[in-house]
Amino acid sequence: MDHDSYSLPLSRRPRRLRQNQAVRDMIREFRIEPAKLIQPLFVEDVETQREPIESMPGMHRFGRNDFIEELKRLVDLGIKGVAVFPKIDPSLKTGTGREAALDPDGLIPRLARTVKEAGIPINLIADVALDPYTTHGHDGVVDAASGEVLNDATVEILAEMAVNYAGAGVDWVAPSDMMDGRIGAIRDTLDESGFEKTIILAYSAKFASAFYGPFRDAVGSSKKGEYLDKSTYQLSPSNVREAMVEVDLDIHEGADIVMVKPAGAYLDIIRRVRERCEIPLAAYQVSGEYASIHAASQMGWLDYESARDESLLAIHRAGADLILTYFAAEVAGK
Repeated sequence: MDHDSYSLPLSRRPRRLRQNQAVRDMIREFRIEPAKLIQPLFVEDVETQREPIESMPGMHRFGRNDFIEELKRLVDLGIKGVAVFPKIDPSLKTGTGREAALDPDGLIPRLARTVKEAGIPINLIADVALDPYTTHGHDGVVDAASGEVLNDATVEILAEMAVNYAGAGVDWVAPSDMMDGRIGAIRDTLDESGFEKTIILAYSAKFASAFYGPFRDAVGSSKKGEYLDKSTYQLSPSNVREAMVEVDLDIHEGADIVMVKPAGAYLDIIRRVRERCEIPLAAYQVSGEYASIHAASQMGWLDYESARDESLLAIHRAGADLILTYFAAEVAGK
């Protein structure tokens, strides 16, 4: 048979739309744009520092001055938002976390004021949770007798914390604690305090995942040799319907944006949420996902850039409008 002359009688040949890069670019259905990426940043209360985080290659804990310079770099790359996570001096931590979390001259409020005074055009997104501020590393107040994480006592502090941050100039508050009723309490307290323009990015479907380890090291909330069980407030990885209940409640209580965390192992949840609601949806590609891609590529088992880009594309394709990812800056800078 003459293979050069043989032709199947096909009316549809999908490969016609893959025959060169120009065609493939023109018909691409999803694109990762810098404006859709949010860069998480870790900051410590020292003037100058770029301390590498061993478990998260390429990531650093920034001192205050270096944090400001990093924001300027990200703006030049087209990044529109950063999620800020503090590493707090252990001497400032307490059982409730109240003192440091509500300090108007604490690290996050001071940074927010500096960013606004400098006129840096970027959305500052502050984590609203107590785990960086507590001695035990939980996201809430722990009852000394029972060991229970107390819901309502925690929510009271979180609402005050959100007002503290908004008053300093934080653009978005991002409650990541998974306490019941905290979105409604935060929204009401913000509005009553004159901060009705402050956006709430709700960690609505946050799962008790094995992929958070490097993050907890980065912010200093992990306990060496001790597993910190957060399953009484974070979602079970097995529960889809329960996640939908959480999303519905957060929307009803006033969330402006809902989020699924982690992202890569929960693409089905992202899709379910996208089909369920019309408000913007974010997903957090967490530290363990980031570290896994780095580790596999360092072993020569994956092509780093291809795996990185494919992982982000999958999250976007599943339905996420915004992606919090440690890859944000390098992908934006490509």
